[in-house]
Amino acid sequence: MDNARTCYRSHSCGELRMEHVGQTVTLAGFLENFREVGASLGFAVLRDFYGTTQVVAETEEMVKAIKALNKESTLQVTGVVRERDSKNPKLPTGDIEVVPQTIEVLGRCRHNELPFPINRSREADESARLKYRYLDLRNPEVKDNIVLRCNVVAALRQAMTAHGFMEITTPILTASSPEGARDYLVPSRKHPGKFYALPQAPQQFKQLLMASGFDKYFQIAPCFRDEDARGDRSPGEFYQLDMEMAFADQEDVFAVLEDVLPPIFAKYGKYDTASSAPFKRIPYLEAMETYGSDKPDLRIDLTAQDATEALGSCGFGPFEGNTVKAVKVTGFSATRKQIDKLCADVEVQSGGKVYWFRYDENGEIVGGIAKFVQPIKEAVVAALGLEKGSFVGLTASNKKLTAQKTAGVLIKMLAPLCPDHFHRETYEFCWIVDFPMYEIGEESGELEFCHNPFSMPNGGLDILKKAAAGQVDPLSITAYQYDLVCNGVELSSGAVRNHDPEIMIEAFQLVRLGEDDVKAKFPAMYNAFTYGAPPHAGIAPGVDRMVMLLSGEDSIREVIPFPMNKNAQDLMMGAPSFVTQQQLDELNIVCTKKEED
Repeated sequence: MDNARTCYRSHSCGELRMEHVGQTVTLAGFLENFREVGASLGFAVLRDFYGTTQVVAETEEMVKAIKALNKESTLQVTGVVRERDSKNPKLPTGDIEVVPQTIEVLGRCRHNELPFPINRSREADESARLKYRYLDLRNPEVKDNIVLRCNVVAALRQAMTAHGFMEITTPILTASSPEGARDYLVPSRKHPGKFYALPQAPQQFKQLLMASGFDKYFQIAPCFRDEDARGDRSPGEFYQLDMEMAFADQEDVFAVLEDVLPPIFAKYGKYDTASSAPFKRIPYLEAMETYGSDKPDLRIDLTAQDATEALGSCGFGPFEGNTVKAVKVTGFSATRKQIDKLCADVEVQSGGKVYWFRYDENGEIVGGIAKFVQPIKEAVVAALGLEKGSFVGLTASNKKLTAQKTAGVLIKMLAPLCPDHFHRETYEFCWIVDFPMYEIGEESGELEFCHNPFSMPNGGLDILKKAAAGQVDPLSITAYQYDLVCNGVELSSGAVRNHDPEIMIEAFQLVRLGEDDVKAKFPAMYNAFTYGAPPHAGIAPGVDRMVMLLSGEDSIREVIPFPMNKNAQDLMMGAPSFVTQQQLDELNIVCTKKEED
């Protein structure tokens, strides 16, 4: 039986071809358009999930019947397939049309005006698109992203199963735990004053599965984080390819994803080539120094150089006593107006200023801060390895990381203006490795975990004890933590896990959490590890981000069936919403503040 065939249709609207001419068929779909040519002639377009078919009304009665219907009504059409006189080579069904014998209205559209034209819904205001998402999804371009998502998820499942991983679902209602973002809390009716939390990730559960004796786990896991939206991050919920391996290390995790992902990206992506194994590995400190980012886009061949020694004492105020980074590029023939706009755009995105000069074809330093560079031209040209015709963008800050990050934004924004340095049509993967175990918190000003608190430090227990004794700077400790990056987008963070309770306690003591705190905050995992846990490692690439890259979309909302807006609101369903006083009373909750309508 044909996959499209049901009790309402014999064929889909994208199926009919010349070999069907003369057959009586039944179609069902949405009335996309009707063009009346005369009292007894009109052309309708019927659309379903699979495509469109032209339906030709050739009687006055049939024309009146279709004309009386609003667009997007759902119809069942039974008629004869015939060859079209005026064929449309752009459509798969463009050689044929259907002459209806009967038309039945299955679902009448009761609105004379639609919120937006279906086939141009992407041009509509985003609020309207999200409020009427069920209409937006009728647009084939929007629908295709969801179909792509379905195909990618199916391919991921198939590949992971083929690698011996078992798909195991983990709980949605769990305990709150400090994992870097705000929890979504769910009040308990049976336990007044207590709350469940929706999981930010199945982190503890998948590690507990390893402690339970399962060897390879995965799931397409829903994760919930109360955080603000970005272009590559949806508020509320997201999905990831969550995986964990027992008796495994970093190399084992890398080998799996380097085998699983490239074929899927090459098959389903906008570009048909992807990095082959092994992916390039870049230590975190090197990535920041060279690319100004821990999410480098390796399609761009521009890098940042340290220019502190060459330019730090040139007399230009913003460079004095600060770290100076330089990004040099050939083939960038922009006007002064374009350069000013570039510098302004970088400042808006990074918060740091960009300075510049040119080393022109005549071997002269011109433009920007040229008057400070000209006196030391030869030293600067030698130090930066400049070729004639080079443009040099410069960043500076008393904080090395700030200068690096501004240089990273400059590289990203220069790339589209320099096609010779931006090899766009491919998927370039890399691993960022050796992340710092600890950092100084921006808000607390104290030592905090940098990435995942459950990661194994390089050096194990010994390095942690030395840090506790003041013999090693905790900020110098790196961990077996790694990020998977593709085309400048972080797809995932992962780590070799800390499976030893003694090492776990020592790691948490450095951030002012003692043994009792560890036992209280992570009781299941701590206790499980005291019964002997295998070394294990894992990672969790984001499904939404993967599909966003594959589809070539700039916003993650374009690949999510029912996304929230930037303010974490579901405009279609009206969530979040107020609840009744009875519901609050049952949950022992008192609202002290309510959002104004």
